[in-house]
Amino acid sequence: MKCPFCSHENTRVIDSRPAEDNNSIRRRRVCDECNKRFTTYEKIETIPLIIIKKDDNRETYDRSKIEAGVLRACHKRPVSVQQITALVDEVETEVFNMEEKEISSQDIGEIVMNKLKSLDAVAYVRFASVYREFKDVNTFMDELKKVLN
Repeated sequence: MKCPFCSHENTRVIDSRPAEDNNSIRRRRVCDECNKRFTTYEKIETIPLIIIKKDDNRETYDRSKIEAGVLRACHKRPVSVQQITALVDEVETEVFNMEEKEISSQDIGEIVMNKLKSLDAVAYVRFASVYREFKDVNTFMDELKKVLN
């Protein structure tokens, strides 16, 4: 690590501890040349996940969009906030475990629907009706029949 004061190449770590956010390491360093101290932060480098939308536009992954969709589907249902958070955590883990740089919104929607199906059948049908863009009552009924079987 180069000293920010004198640009000397040799510095030593004199203290390391987790930063306040617990997502990085705070290190106190001292320069071997000028003896000045400075702080550095070490953070895990993450690759941004890109979502391919239905219209082929691309945008960065946003957890809050999944949360909002699940919250809408679970509105006035006996599903706790903890269950919703756990479901979104499971979806996020599954998506990131694919280790893809780009993933389609359809794939994420299918994962969400699979998780919702086991959590609450009504929330599942609500989410599916928006996600699959049901055009009429017949497609809605077809989905209900799948849930009942």
